[in-house]
Amino acid sequence: MSTTKPSIWTVDDVRALGAVTDLPTAAAVLGIGRSTAYALAAAGDFPVPVLSVGRRYRVVVAYLLAIVDPAGPGDLTGGRSEASIEPIRPPVRRHG
Repeated sequence: MSTTKPSIWTVDDVRALGAVTDLPTAAAVLGIGRSTAYALAAAGDFPVPVLSVGRRYRVVVAYLLAIVDPAGPGDLTGGRSEASIEPIRPPVRRHG
């Protein structure tokens, strides 16, 4: 598997990042340079909310998806329309 980052990010590429990503990757998705991204994050002006975890910045991928795919579902589900989870029913106990 290649570790190089795509030069043009697709919606599927962004979804594949997982729930959160680092600031340089988020910046690449948005077409922002690395040093500019850090300056924007420090000033509180990055285009999407940035989480500060210790000395690191993290970006929630759902916010990136809202920008790169505004007509999409806005989540990481890949456009699934409905969940089909059956409830768990306890076993029937019969005495006798």
